[in-house]
Amino acid sequence: MDDNTDQRLSYPLDYPFIQRHQKKLRRELRAGLSQPALRVAVLGGSTTQEVSCYIELFLLQAGVNVEIFESDYNRFYESALFDDGELKAFDPQIIYLHTSNVNITGWPAVASTQESIDAFIEQFVHRFQTVWSSLTEKFNASIIQNNFELPGTRPLGNQDATQAAGRSYITRQINQRFAEHAQNTSGFILHDLNYLAARFGLDRWYDPAQWYSYKFAMSREAFIEVGYSVAAQIKATVGLVKKVVICDLDNTLWGGVIGDDGLDGIQVGAGNATAEGFSDLQSYLKALRERGILLAVCSKNERQNAEDGFAHPDSVLKLDDFSAFQANWDHKPGNIEQIARDLNLGLGAMVFLDDNPAERAIVAQSLPAVSVPDIGADSTRYIHFLDRSGLFEQPSLSHDDFQRASMYAQNRQRVELENACQSYDDYLKSLQMTATIEPVNPMALPRSAQLINKTNQFNLTGLRFTEQEVAGFMDSPDYLTLYGRLTDRFGDNGIVSVIIGERQGDDLHIRCWVMSCRVFKREMEAAMLSKLLLLAKDNGIKDVIGYYVPREKNGLVKDFYQDSGFQLLHCSDDNSSQWKYSIGSEVPERDIPITINPATE
Repeated sequence: MDDNTDQRLSYPLDYPFIQRHQKKLRRELRAGLSQPALRVAVLGGSTTQEVSCYIELFLLQAGVNVEIFESDYNRFYESALFDDGELKAFDPQIIYLHTSNVNITGWPAVASTQESIDAFIEQFVHRFQTVWSSLTEKFNASIIQNNFELPGTRPLGNQDATQAAGRSYITRQINQRFAEHAQNTSGFILHDLNYLAARFGLDRWYDPAQWYSYKFAMSREAFIEVGYSVAAQIKATVGLVKKVVICDLDNTLWGGVIGDDGLDGIQVGAGNATAEGFSDLQSYLKALRERGILLAVCSKNERQNAEDGFAHPDSVLKLDDFSAFQANWDHKPGNIEQIARDLNLGLGAMVFLDDNPAERAIVAQSLPAVSVPDIGADSTRYIHFLDRSGLFEQPSLSHDDFQRASMYAQNRQRVELENACQSYDDYLKSLQMTATIEPVNPMALPRSAQLINKTNQFNLTGLRFTEQEVAGFMDSPDYLTLYGRLTDRFGDNGIVSVIIGERQGDDLHIRCWVMSCRVFKREMEAAMLSKLLLLAKDNGIKDVIGYYVPREKNGLVKDFYQDSGFQLLHCSDDNSSQWKYSIGSEVPERDIPITINPATE
């Protein structure tokens, strides 16, 4: 697929092109993929063929091979509770419930009592809760559920928003209940159809003729937007998430050229539309940073001039908001690669933000793994295009996400300490590390699943599991799970390692072992192994079987099991290997510079 086609499948979406060519594009994109297909079930409250095609298209564009199961028309409830075997045989990993306001039927009469209205809402929500519970019991699948767009008509006029019997009022009450369920339920993801429809425009969203003729709950163009949005959530669920926004400076984060106009001459803050637009963009990026997206600078500039721009009294962003900073006259692709090395992250985690279309084109062509959104030529609308790109979706947000930027700042302090120590052993001891290692629990579940899906380098098998799948392992007697949290003198590194082992008789097979790049070479893997062996012994395990499966980026752990005392059982032609550790009467203690939290022993 050429760069122009790829851009037309990104925001702003080219509706006519996508509608005309989606079949051909899906066929061509699928031909280039060989990995096992992600199984996505679409259970609909209306006709789902159109939205399923677009979900498939945008997943294939992202390199996700996908197979889609569709329920019969308006049979989402029956498929969930009384499946005839087809859905069970499909065994979905993701279930998308494509319902909308057309599925809110039997509205209370305008003269209804508050009691009857409350009963209507309760009964409606309970029906969906029954669906979610049934699907959760049957499948280790993440559930994506639409909330409801506002109705296209209001019998009570503006009073519809305030009167208890108003359809707008009732829809908002139902949406609130759905949101509360999402807040309290792992593996349940709310798709904000209400926001999407409002942004699109209700008059364009719903076409009565299409509904009466084909039972399309939304217009053909709206289907494209829904498919794009749901695909973005699915991509995040399987670990295709962005972690860094790399920003140009001149005419991107402020108006003007700092080297020519000086600090007083750049435009940011109040005073005119251009300055306020840049200020709002900085505020938006600041909010991304606060939720765990790192910020970096890549600017053709003198370093001092670039840094001085953030000393502007109206600048929302400050120097310490950036986790990496490249300002020089080198080509931007090389600087972006350096930023990736500085942060120890892959290029696929990067988003590049630049006002200059030529620079965007060079980066997109040189570094195809980097996402380069087209933010247009109007600086007041940069946020519009960035926000609608869908690049920053997350299936859930954990405590560690909100601490990520500070964690990277703490890492800089660790590097400074390492450089000051005479030996690496002295450095490790001076860190004063403490680990908490215990079975995965509901509090650790979101971050554990996130780590499994994000980690590429220290990932022994490369397997990915959704949050709901990890929850199933956590609760199953056939699996042993561990997560590890590491703290030191500079702060909390958060949850940095996860192990999932499957019991088969007296053996424990390690299906997944990941560790964050933030704690490489700090002996956390040794601490995790010690705890795993003790847990296995306590559960009657005699042999622990480990697997190494080579992936594109996990070569650094190819000798991990050998270096950890495992015996080689088998090695394949593709360098995959199988290893065994036999547990004796006593698990040997390992001399590591980490204190294990006594609460876990």
